Amino acid sequence: MPSNFYLHFLIALVPMVIGAAYYHPKVVGSAWMRVNGFTEASLQEANMALIFGLAYLFSLMLSFFYTSLVIHQASITSLFVPEIIEAEDNPIKTEIMALLANYGDRHRNFGHGAVHGIFTAIFFALPIIAINALFERRSRTYILIHFGYWLLTLILMGGLLCATLRFSWEV
Repeated sequence: MPSNFYLHFLIALVPMVIGAAYYHPKVVGSAWMRVNGFTEASLQEANMALIFGLAYLFSLMLSFFYTSLVIHQASITSLFVPEIIEAEDNPIKTEIMALLANYGDRHRNFGHGAVHGIFTAIFFALPIIAINALFERRSRTYILIHFGYWLLTLILMGGLLCATLRFSWEV
């Protein structure tokens, strides 16, 4: 668990902020409305508090999960959770902490997280969006609109997580 885990709560705002800008009518909002058959009136009928509340909750879940994809050291430590929690004289804990002391700062920058964002968008988000769109008989435009949103969102989330989260071995 990061020592500054509260940043997850801020980084979970990234999908909301990107969505507000990206789906604005002057960006792709008009095309998104047209492709989904929405009107201004139909959008006003929604329970926005529920939509934004759940969207933030799901974004928070994504932020916590995404850490293990963009920060390799978090994945390494997860392999040894029982051992690294135990007493200081545990040989595995000593070995892992020495490894992290020597190499814990590798690939811990915005660019590395952003690259993970690109790969995650292409190889994870795009297939999910496209599969759903195919079965819903949605257009290529629908797929591209949503893929563009997730590409930008995952790049920023990955970059921010990788550059800002700090763990006990880094303090």
